Amino acid sequence: MEYSHDDAELVRQPIGYWSWAASDAVVTRIRAVLAGIGTTQPQAWILDRIAQAEVPATRDRVTGVLRGYAAAGVDDLAEEIDATIGRGWVTQDRHGHLELTAEGREFHARVAATQAELWQERHRDIPDEEYVLTLKVLQRFIHNTGGRAWHH
Repeated sequence: MEYSHDDAELVRQPIGYWSWAASDAVVTRIRAVLAGIGTTQPQAWILDRIAQAEVPATRDRVTGVLRGYAAAGVDDLAEEIDATIGRGWVTQDRHGHLELTAEGREFHARVAATQAELWQERHRDIPDEEYVLTLKVLQRFIHNTGGRAWHH
């Protein structure tokens, strides 16, 4: 791979720009591929939360986990949950429990396979040790600037 600058110049590059550019590239790619199979990234997150729920999922539990993702461009999680119900992927019972339908389980499996392919694409030629080090460095930047971040 050809890098934008040599090492002496890279050390002076702004982390804010490069972390934003990486985030923008990854999110744009994920959203484009998911749109190609007929869903949005927030809907994929919702299906995944419901599929992985150890206790019956509710709107509050799902949005509680995903609320922190709002900075990633999620305007209204309630609308996204409604969309999964409207598409026949999720049902909501009278107690407010959300459950995947048979169609929803099948579609969730397709989304999960797509996400796994995207993960492989993103991580191509990046050893696990470098990936872990990158995340640790980014977390130190967040800590050093008084920021807060959390991911499930």
